[in-house]
Amino acid sequence: MPTDRYHHGSLRRAVLDAAVEVIAESGPSALSLRDLARRAGVSHAGPAHHFGSKRGVFTALAAEGFALLAERLESERGSMADLGAAYVRFGLDHRAHFEVMFRPDLFDVDDPSVLEARQLTWSLLSGSARAATTYTDQVSPEVTELGAWALVHGFATLAAGGAISTHSPDALTDIVREAASMMFREGQNS
Repeated sequence: MPTDRYHHGSLRRAVLDAAVEVIAESGPSALSLRDLARRAGVSHAGPAHHFGSKRGVFTALAAEGFALLAERLESERGSMADLGAAYVRFGLDHRAHFEVMFRPDLFDVDDPSVLEARQLTWSLLSGSARAATTYTDQVSPEVTELGAWALVHGFATLAAGGAISTHSPDALTDIVREAASMMFREGQNS
């Protein structure tokens, strides 16, 4: 059994890193606790003892992913265009997390760490969308928030899945900035 990956006290991190590798290589369906143990260089019981099950690993990945996305969005506080670009870039930079985060069939959606990180992420995204919009009787905050999420999540999903492979990540984030600016007419709230 390889032992070069696991170091005392870092089993959780070693297993999560191994899970990210598996998902990046073959998708979530390929994940097994036995393979994670092998990749992390620990006994087969190690991941099960720490996470309980595959669902526990996916739950930890989802919570970590939402926390990382919230960090990314917080670092880009400002225009909806910049936040949208940061969201898409996150999807490209953290494809394995991104794939798990939006598959609630894989993880415990009621886990407190998932709920907290997910709520912070939504708050940042929806707050930026609300700030970029002037509401009328025809445009509700809910429509604006869901529209903003659909825009940036759609770009991120298409890009992370390889459907938009003709553009570099930088070019893609520029396109997202332009689309968000048009959608929200940033700087033109009237």
